Amino acid sequence: MYPLNITSAVPTSPPNNINRCRISDARRSVTYHPSVWGNHFLRYTSHEISVPEKEELERQKETVRNLLTAAQMEDDSLVHKLQLIDAIQRLGVAYHFEDEIEKSLRRMYDGGEDNINNNDLHFVALRFRLLRQQGHHVPCDVFNKFIDEEGDFKESITANNVQGVLSLYEAAHLAIDGEDILDKAISFCTSFLESYLVDQKNNNIYLAKQVSEALDNPIHKSVIRLGARKFISIYQENESHDKTLLNFAKLDFNIVQKIHQKELGDLTRWWKDLDFANKLPFARDRMVECYFWILAVYFEPKYNVARTILTKIIALASIADDIYDVHGTLDELELFTDFIQSNCLDQYMRIYSRALLDVYDEIEDEMTKIGTSYRLHYANEEMKKLMRAYLEEAKWCYSNYTPSTMEEYMKVSLVSAGYMMASTLSLVGMDENTVTNEHFDWITSEPLIVRASSTVARLMDDIVGYECEEKISAVDCYMKENGCSKTEAIAELGKQVKTARKDINKECISTTASDLPIVLRVLNLTRLIDLLYSGEDGYTNSKTKTKEIIKSVLVEPLSIN
Repeated sequence: MYPLNITSAVPTSPPNNINRCRISDARRSVTYHPSVWGNHFLRYTSHEISVPEKEELERQKETVRNLLTAAQMEDDSLVHKLQLIDAIQRLGVAYHFEDEIEKSLRRMYDGGEDNINNNDLHFVALRFRLLRQQGHHVPCDVFNKFIDEEGDFKESITANNVQGVLSLYEAAHLAIDGEDILDKAISFCTSFLESYLVDQKNNNIYLAKQVSEALDNPIHKSVIRLGARKFISIYQENESHDKTLLNFAKLDFNIVQKIHQKELGDLTRWWKDLDFANKLPFARDRMVECYFWILAVYFEPKYNVARTILTKIIALASIADDIYDVHGTLDELELFTDFIQSNCLDQYMRIYSRALLDVYDEIEDEMTKIGTSYRLHYANEEMKKLMRAYLEEAKWCYSNYTPSTMEEYMKVSLVSAGYMMASTLSLVGMDENTVTNEHFDWITSEPLIVRASSTVARLMDDIVGYECEEKISAVDCYMKENGCSKTEAIAELGKQVKTARKDINKECISTTASDLPIVLRVLNLTRLIDLLYSGEDGYTNSKTKTKEIIKSVLVEPLSIN
């Protein structure tokens, strides 16, 4: 298990038992591939949405709103209502109808068991998933009637019911600790769905594509924007799809893509002006990947300021990570960390330091405009905490020291994963009606959901980076503490990742409606880790899979008939 008591102040001196060997003039050597995007996004800096486009979007939005309102009035067709809400969410346009969806699902939740057709697996599972996604605690015992006397799922539920099994599979990913029935559901459904895909008799293209995508990327783990792009192509294969909804989703996708392209164009110009690729050539040049990372946190147009702030911070944190990991000597890193802690500009790393201070000045200006200057304090403290963790890990490396226990390692490396800082900074640019001072006090106290998300980030990164990175990892520490093999260590760490995901699910269904936008930022950060760090480090090595993903979301528009 990951530690539950992580101190805010990361230790900045090595443990007493380290036989410290200072290497003041040595630098580690790592070569990263250059940016795969170059100046591509500079072409979008003048992008604007035309008035006719905006007007057509509004017209179609009202048409879809009428569809949703009409469905809400059809009390005898709950399945239709749920399927429509599900389609709207998966097509990426639910942000237009948040109030309508919340009211509809709240009414269904308050109706309790009376709303459930207990014999319809698809309906029960879909209702369970949508309500839990909305933060409602639906008990998993709604699935008990699909269990046989031995405690296993009945084979009979698979008969001519691929859609029902698929819905159960998707619902099971919202499990919390202790819900063994949902763990069994994933195993049972995975086996059936895999067999379905290899069955040559299968001729339902729409359903087959849904199953294939679900096995690769379950809805609950999917980055919303990428999931929408994929589901639009799947949804149009459904012979009974709603043409109005489909056309609206395509138009909205393309318009929002233009907004994102312009934002990324402006960020690319800022990044090019810093000239880190030439001035700090040892570091990863990953501006576009950083923007995509933050797009996973919030893609909605209203979060443009928040996206810009967080992208700049994440990009600079990535550079700092490389300074500490691969370039700075220990003496230099200690001086640099002192500068970060004291806010006194030092001669060392003036290029990076100036850029960091400029971004924090920008944050202060933005916060002053909306009367939330208090947020700067939280942003400052989280960056300082991150740098202290980076320094501690550098000391381990230079001292050739491996922490004796996972607790010792995770105390530092949960912070260095960057997700505590990112979770806090994700709130900085959000509007004052959504995020309060109390939310910052809560998220900086390192609550369970933040620790769990940081655990997923740290362990998945360490697993894919093991033996590829010149740094101590959780794999090393687990093997040392438990005297086991690499294979055994990775398997156990994988179990801890699953446990952490269940803790995230628990937090998401233990929150109020007003707090849901806050915890969703943390959930969305976790989803990006699932996407980029499954089987490889798709951030560091972004030339193949990551490049194609980004192209589909940020470069290639959808064809509208």
